Amino acid sequence: MRLRTRRILVTLVALFGAVIWLVVNPASYEEIFTPVKNTGAENGIRDYDAEAVTVAHAGDKLATEILEKLEVKGRAPKTGYSREQFYDGWPIVDGCSLRQRIIRREFGDSVVLDGCNVVAGEFDEPYTGEHRVFTAKDEISKIQIDHVVALSDAWQKGAQYKDKDVRYRIATDPLNLLAVDGPANEQKSDGDAATWLPKNKKFRCQYVARQVSVKYKYQLWVTQAEKEAIQKILEKCPHEPAIGV
Repeated sequence: MRLRTRRILVTLVALFGAVIWLVVNPASYEEIFTPVKNTGAENGIRDYDAEAVTVAHAGDKLATEILEKLEVKGRAPKTGYSREQFYDGWPIVDGCSLRQRIIRREFGDSVVLDGCNVVAGEFDEPYTGEHRVFTAKDEISKIQIDHVVALSDAWQKGAQYKDKDVRYRIATDPLNLLAVDGPANEQKSDGDAATWLPKNKKFRCQYVARQVSVKYKYQLWVTQAEKEAIQKILEKCPHEPAIGV
């Protein structure tokens, strides 16, 4: 009887330890539990590298269905917003910067590494639709990692009312991160779908589907103008899947 009790206690302690590990390592959620889903180059993104940070797989739900489940409200005040409310820099995931892992994911089989650092490679840049080739490390430094749902937008649509660990997950979730053209990302700034869409029209369906999926995952809301803009895009691709929900 004592032996059985001891085994139960050991099991409970182990489970408790696993839960604590996940709480303090939120950036690892996707790598552990999310299968790799190849989106296909026809959507403007290369196949994801199973050894890099993975993106949530497409589920059975459609983006149009998930959009209807989002609350529609006006923007909350931007008061108190700063990036530090979400995170203070790219975390290290299994010894490598999350920034490098996202770039590695997008470069796929073309990637050239120097340890953790990506020093060369090529990919179909999603926001412009241009094929980009990088042959030197200093060129890769011009790539920016975009939060598909901008952090300021997330802040004004629910994130400011959530715990900081949830905000950290929003900022570091691979689902919400893309390696993109710097000028295009700067043009987007804090915009939502009502104020900015990628120049690459072939990517717009996947772009808004990803935004909807992030907002659904973290229980953020959309404005009426934002919802209408997303609906207009999804009318052209009604079967676009939601991602990871």
